[in-house]
Amino acid sequence: MQKKFLVEGMTCSGCSANVERAINRLDGVKEANVNLLSKTLFVDFDDNVLSDLDIISTVEKVGYKAKSFEREEKAESGLDSELKNMKKRVIVSFIFMIPLMYLSMAHMLNMPIPSYFKSYRGALAFSFLQFLLTLPIVIVNRNYYITGFKTLIKRHPNMDSLIAIGSGAGLLYGIFAIFMIADGLASQDASVVEKYSMELYFESAAMILTLITLGKYLETKSKGKTSEAISKLLDLAPKTATVERAGQEIVIPLEEVRKGDIVIVKPGQSIPVDGVVVEGMSSVDESAITGESIPVEKSKGMTVIGATINKNGFLKFKAQKVGNDTTLSKIIKLVEEAGSSKAPIARLADKIGYVFVPVVITIALISAIVWLATGASFTFSLSILISVLVISCPCALGLATPVAIMAATGKGAGYGILIKSAEALQTAYKIDTVALDKTGTITEGKPKVTDIITNGIPDDELLTIAASMEKPSEHPLAEAILEKAKENNLKLRDVANFESIPGKGLQAVLDDNKYIAGNPALLQERGVDIGILQEEYDRLALEGKTPLCFAKEKEFIGIIAVMDTIKPTSYDAIQRFKALSIDVVMLTGDNKRTAEAVKNKLGIDRVVAEVMPQDKEKEIRKLQQEGKKVAMVGDGINDAPALIRADVGIAIGAGTDIAIESADFVLIKNDLLDAVTALQLSKSAFKNIKQNLFWAFFYNILGIPIAAGVFYPFFGLTLDPMFAAAAMSLSSIFVVSNALRLRYFRPIHKEKRRKK
Repeated sequence: MQKKFLVEGMTCSGCSANVERAINRLDGVKEANVNLLSKTLFVDFDDNVLSDLDIISTVEKVGYKAKSFEREEKAESGLDSELKNMKKRVIVSFIFMIPLMYLSMAHMLNMPIPSYFKSYRGALAFSFLQFLLTLPIVIVNRNYYITGFKTLIKRHPNMDSLIAIGSGAGLLYGIFAIFMIADGLASQDASVVEKYSMELYFESAAMILTLITLGKYLETKSKGKTSEAISKLLDLAPKTATVERAGQEIVIPLEEVRKGDIVIVKPGQSIPVDGVVVEGMSSVDESAITGESIPVEKSKGMTVIGATINKNGFLKFKAQKVGNDTTLSKIIKLVEEAGSSKAPIARLADKIGYVFVPVVITIALISAIVWLATGASFTFSLSILISVLVISCPCALGLATPVAIMAATGKGAGYGILIKSAEALQTAYKIDTVALDKTGTITEGKPKVTDIITNGIPDDELLTIAASMEKPSEHPLAEAILEKAKENNLKLRDVANFESIPGKGLQAVLDDNKYIAGNPALLQERGVDIGILQEEYDRLALEGKTPLCFAKEKEFIGIIAVMDTIKPTSYDAIQRFKALSIDVVMLTGDNKRTAEAVKNKLGIDRVVAEVMPQDKEKEIRKLQQEGKKVAMVGDGINDAPALIRADVGIAIGAGTDIAIESADFVLIKNDLLDAVTALQLSKSAFKNIKQNLFWAFFYNILGIPIAAGVFYPFFGLTLDPMFAAAAMSLSSIFVVSNALRLRYFRPIHKEKRRKK
């Protein structure tokens, strides 16, 4: 089974790696993924071997707290609570840090300060007052010490361990300095009093805690923005539903709606769950789910989707999917799972984060010892130790990937693109070939009348005769002709002696006249010559259309051409693929003539026609053997083997059936342009991740040598602990802010339309 847990106390990639590694070691765990951003743990485990308590206790053993996640808990409530707590800590820290900094720096900057604090007699009061001002800052930020030392003792040090050791060392040295000042006063040794009065590290310890907490607050506030997609989705569903029970209308909480309930929706109300209309007519705004801006007309027998809005009519429908089975719930689940999954590049960052903290502690200790051994003062060596520990906090490293993935999956959901895993998001940016199913992907998937060519009679007359003849037929093309007659408001006539002629056509009697419909071979058998329109027939056939010939007795009366029409956006989408240097291949079961007609019309690079659904997978494999990275775009049902075989499977037009197991991307709208958007989003997201990782490593690679004093003998360059804390916080804020730029991602084709 799969379960989600909330984990408290994680602050860096080292933390998430510690938890993930501990859980993955448990017997019965198939896979465990930790998301540092949302502080969640997803575990796929055998519940016959493990229980929730086993997982929670394992998390606690490595120094963190965990609890089972309940969907009912508002996802953002924990974040709100954390923000309030951090804001309070930041305010308290600054209230005490400002006078502390003034007191400790005033004599250096020639700022006014009571003369008593400058005197020999006031040295102890001067140092003790700084300690008292530091104490509240330490108390409100005590979690750094609690978590940091706990994980250090358990041999799983994390970012908090670095902060705890760094600021703790400064704090302890300051307390030691107070005792030395007291001893100097007692022995009347002015040199000792003066020396230690200048070596109080309280302001450094306080500044480290304050700046890091400020950075964490700004970072958490930014992280909250990446969860907006899920928050908005959760807010779409109404909180109550009106159902009909025992002949009465009652309002009940959404959670109490059961499958089979008759649900009533009035104008302006949100539809609570998925179902089938049993009474009423209305137009429904489905834009929140499908992205389709035009309201969809609904009547008896049609499906409605939960979280869409009933515009102007009365609807009564039977609930079919409730609770976690609704379209909205599945969308939310996919977005959450994608945000919590890990891209391969993120796993690399986690591995680095796991060993990073112990390595940094070692570097800090070695640096301090080397400086002491070369004759540097204890104070200078301590400053080096603290600076290395603080500048090295791998916060930005842990956030580099999950923030970008969360922002990308949220943005994708806003465009009706559901990304099922971070791995798929990473793979998609490498795609160089797209294989497209024809029916339902490039075309509408439903035949339509495209041409009516008559020989001596009005168009509507031919269409009336054709529809009347086709009404008793079960042929797929009959539906297209009947639909066209309905659009033209034509009244059908009664037919007699209807007869279907397999492989050729049909015949029937209308108004005492015998009519024939079918291919030219059938008409020629019955002595009908179509010569006058033979060129038109050939032209229509070459265009990939299916021409149907009609005759009255021995007289040829016209042609009606039917075709599975190409979607309005297909041409644009294929040109966009090409603009991205992606080759386009069409796989279809249609005949070669129809396939070539579509190829020529849309400018497709290559076509494989007359291929059965089960053979599409072989075609994908051939492309991969040629060294191509292939994305398959199909309807997710008969294309399932090909979708699974492809490097990235994209299910198009999934609508209300979004949980297609075989696809990596699910496109809610029936629009091929969204497949282009998915690949563009992948490229933007991965570019963003690489930028984040560069800056995360850049700060550490540049900062550690400076903090360790490598450049001090040559350029006198070193890093004060306070500046180290500021730089560390800025690196995290920079990474999060960069990732949030994905929230402004706009597909190229939409951007161009907007400019036009």
